[in-house]
Amino acid sequence: MTLLASAHVFAGPADYMYLPVITKGEREIDFKYGTSKNEEGVRKSVSKLGLGYAPTDYWFTEVYATREKEGEAGLTIAEWENKFQFTETGKYPFEIGMITEIEVPLQKHNPYELKIGPLFQTEVNRLQLNGNFLFERKFGPNPENEKYVTELGYQFQTKYRYRKEFEFGVQGFGEVGEWNSWDNHRNQNHRWGPAVFGKLNVGSAQKFKYNAAILYGLSDAAPDHTYRMQLEYEF
Repeated sequence: MTLLASAHVFAGPADYMYLPVITKGEREIDFKYGTSKNEEGVRKSVSKLGLGYAPTDYWFTEVYATREKEGEAGLTIAEWENKFQFTETGKYPFEIGMITEIEVPLQKHNPYELKIGPLFQTEVNRLQLNGNFLFERKFGPNPENEKYVTELGYQFQTKYRYRKEFEFGVQGFGEVGEWNSWDNHRNQNHRWGPAVFGKLNVGSAQKFKYNAAILYGLSDAAPDHTYRMQLEYEF
């Protein structure tokens, strides 16, 4: 039996913003957590622990151990994320990058998932604006006899740089269905809400970064509330 019986492959409560800017030599230990309830009242929680490194100024790679729990069912997943930056930082009005990510469940008879998409970032005075488009598809084992299709999702973020220890803004995540045949709005999954961010230096080249958000469901298929957070130690 698979953990996620839905045909949709997005909508994890621990979803986080992919940012296109990469700093060569950066290393990080990364923890993410999110939780939400669906319309039947079943709680889904996801936690991720990752280790990442940027060997160049245009490539960042990270591996994750992920634990998903939905109701009484649980699933452990290995993830490998690779992020690429295509523009030189600060040279152009927009920073442009790309994300690729593959998820491999450690339990048998569960499908793999592949995610890929472009990443965009720009700044207007003290505002940082991000927007991403993500394409995701399951493949491999198919015990539920689903029709695997390529689905389209998006992410956006607006952040006001008040001070480095505390910034605030809005985050949004959503899925619209098959990339070339969108679901009707009731079946789409849109979650938007306020977010906070910050960075604390703990040494000459070490820092803690955090961000957290409360996301409100804006469509019938979305949970009423999603709580998500991310904590990074960079060194």
